[in-house]
Amino acid sequence: MKNGPSGSPGRRTVVLRAGEPSGERVRLGVHDLMNGTFATPRTFFYRQTLDADAVEDSLRRTLAHYPLLTGRLERDKDGGLSVVCNDAGAVFAVAHADAAMPEYGPDRPARADLRRYIHPVNAFRVVGHDTPLLSVKVTHMRGGGSVLGVSINHAVVDGGGYLDFLLHWSRTHAGEEHPAAPYDRALLDGLADGVPAAPDDPQYRVITGRQKFGFIWKVNAGARRMRTLTVRFAADDVLALREAARAGQGTDEPAASSGDALGAHLWRVLGALRDREPGAHERLGIVVGLRAALKDRLPQGYWGNAVSNTTAVLPAGELREEPLAHTVTAVRAALDRVTPDRVRQESAYLEAQRAAGRSGRVFSRMSLDAFTDTVALNNSSRLPVYGIEFGAGRPFWFEFPASPVPWTVLITPTPHEDHSRDVHLSVPHDAADALRGPQWTARLYDPAERLSRS
Repeated sequence: MKNGPSGSPGRRTVVLRAGEPSGERVRLGVHDLMNGTFATPRTFFYRQTLDADAVEDSLRRTLAHYPLLTGRLERDKDGGLSVVCNDAGAVFAVAHADAAMPEYGPDRPARADLRRYIHPVNAFRVVGHDTPLLSVKVTHMRGGGSVLGVSINHAVVDGGGYLDFLLHWSRTHAGEEHPAAPYDRALLDGLADGVPAAPDDPQYRVITGRQKFGFIWKVNAGARRMRTLTVRFAADDVLALREAARAGQGTDEPAASSGDALGAHLWRVLGALRDREPGAHERLGIVVGLRAALKDRLPQGYWGNAVSNTTAVLPAGELREEPLAHTVTAVRAALDRVTPDRVRQESAYLEAQRAAGRSGRVFSRMSLDAFTDTVALNNSSRLPVYGIEFGAGRPFWFEFPASPVPWTVLITPTPHEDHSRDVHLSVPHDAADALRGPQWTARLYDPAERLSRS
């Protein structure tokens, strides 16, 4: 265990190890490789002060079940990635802030403050370096309350697995037993066995090195012109959208869910705001988990990246002018295309790209088209982020960094854990200004969907 500077009482940085290094080398799957090697932070805000020593102890005990989180990333000979389970350790830091806990929430997001709550990791020195794949920081606020900042490398796990780890940690802290998470990537990659790889894929595209540089430059250059605003939909608002969608459906159609109705509604609002020509195609790229589609293939609690995407397409005029039920049908049809056979085809395509050394140049079309005709939707509303408890009550707020990619929608639960939802819209600043105005605010909450051109 290494200790950091000891000049400030109560402040410390330690490296936590789970026990003995197993020496196992876990080759990451083709879906893991789609995320790059950047860390993804999550922050949880507690009104009561956390017991940092107890949190550190429960984390150490939890890490015994997650050898990847104390390992290090290494490059494979064919250009792939593996985690070497050498128990090099995860970072745990404790700090004290000079300020009192702000009243964070949808009207006062914490995004501008997130850097101070996350232990920094060099994003460009990960593969082949002694860079931890997990870092945790507890920040005690003046007058009481704590912030828990967690950062995990996205190549190791997706958002669902991320939360499973946090829930495991929370239950370990409470003295509960929890089974170890299965992480064998062959469970998912093996779907490609015996499946011929198609030369192209509807959801992915291989780009040149110059195109990759240009896309990354465009995202970074445009980040200054992006704004992320959080809009809370109360339970009544969400249920009203659901009922509006169901009212327009045929008797032979499955009843619209709250998630489908809210996602379709947001796509319609943003489509109306973009106001493109009626015949232009509007696309909704939807992040979709694969665990449900592969429930007969993946074990309960599979720990890795098991996420893909699908796309709904409608003409811009149709998206604006047809009733909500029409858009829900298009969204549902896109989601229904995510079947085991589709995942096998996708896995075979991605495996072929890895074998050819092209994994680093495979991008989802929904990302590449973000600057033209696509809204990206990630509905994480079923993840129980407010259930992460460490003996000091539940968090009163949860947050993540803003997306630098335009026209991105993230839906999360609220502390109420009912049908209410927090919707985080990352859009160009002029669109954000419009959405804050009374006209578009009214449209956001209008279940009747009166969104024709004004």
